[in-house]
Formats: sequence, structure tokens, C-alpha cells
Amino acid sequence: MSMRKIGVLTSGADSPGMNAAVMSVARSAALYGIPLIGVKRGYNGLLRKSSNLKDDLQELTMELVLDIADEPGTYLRTARCLEFKEKKVQEKAIKTLKNMQIDGLVVIGGGGSLRGAQALCTLGFPCIGIPGTIDNDLPYSEISLGYDTAVNVCVEAIRKIRACSRSHDRPAVVEVMGRHCGDIALNSAVSTGSEIVVCPEVPWTVEGVALQLRKQLDRGNTRATIVVAE
Repeated sequence: MSMRKIGVLTSGADSPGMNAAVMSVARSAALYGIPLIGVKRGYNGLLRKSSNLKDDLQELTMELVLDIADEPGTYLRTARCLEFKEKKVQEKAIKTLKNMQIDGLVVIGGGGSLRGAQALCTLGFPCIGIPGTIDNDLPYSEISLGYDTAVNVCVEAIRKIRACSRSHDRPAVVEVMGRHCGDIALNSAVSTGSEIVVCPEVPWTVEGVALQLRKQLDRGNTRATIVVAE
């Protein structure tokens, strides 16, 4: 069926690139002459929690999205919505979408956000998910929104820490984000020449890491860096 109108929302933790993704959705919609509605504060906007409609739902023109494309964070705002796990709440969201004549929804967010989109699909409302998580922890996606920026921020920080370690002849332990995924830690360590990296995908022990650090010290490397995934 042809789409009369589509919606887009950003949900969960904000990540760099969300505004650029919204812009891409807007460009695609404009190409096919489909109006685009931005849903504010994640799934909360679909539950109409604000007294003013424009605080929950806003038409996104090309002029607007081009202005926000390079801005950090997310113009549509974001917030978690734990109640969205309930079927009756999901059905209320679908009612809002249908009342707005929205025939499809683009969800930009992490694992929890995409599970919400999956729930709507199960109830018969079509959704498309765009992974937006700096952790890069969603399977079947080459790279998620915000991951590249996160790695570059970590690389810059680790380089400064290594300079300090060199000055003081002291090893350093740097913890980076990643949740259950070691991509940020691994690529940050490789990019900075860090000597030891600890990732959740590879079994490790404190004793094993200490042994590797001891070897570095015995070689005269007193500024070794240990990068640890959270």
C-alpha cells in the first residue's frame, strides 16, 4: 500500500548522527512526496503526554531538518518509556499514529528502542529500525550511529593519558563504554597503540592482565595502557 504519511522518532540514549539520520529519512520522504512527522521524546510522544499537540508531534520540513543535520544530540529529544513494554500502551501508540494518518514509523535507537518497534510490527503497524547506539552492539548492522564518534573521542582521550603516563613513568587503566560489546575498547586500543585491551568477548582474569602488565614493565615499558570495556 502507498504511504500517506510517515513518522520518525529517536529513542533511548542519544548518539551522534541521530539528526543526520532524521535528515536522511526526510530526504527519502520528500523524494516520494510523503509528509514526515517527528515524534518527540521517543515513544512518549506517541502516548500524547503533553498538553499541546506540537510538544509531542511536529511536521518536519526539509528546511528544518537541513538546519539541524549537523547539530549534536537529537532535535526530537529522547527519553526512555518503560511502560511501552505493555501491550495496551503499544495499542494506544498505534491509535495515535492512525489518528494522525501515519502509515509507517522509522525508529532510531538502540536495542530497547528497536524491541519497541518490533512490538508495533507484531501488532500490525509497519516500522523500520535504524540502529543508534555508540556501542555498536546490534547484530547484522555494519556500524551503528555514534560508534565512529565514540571511538574518536576515546582515541583522543587515551592519547592524552598516554602522554601523561610517559611523563610520570606510570601505567594507566582506561575504561570505555560498550556495555556487552568490546568494539569501542578494541578499536580505541589499536588506534592508540595501547598494550593491553580487555573485552567481554574474550575470557580474562585479573591475574592474566597483571601478568601481561608485568611483562611490559620487565621490558622497560613503564607507561603501558590497559583499555577496559565497561
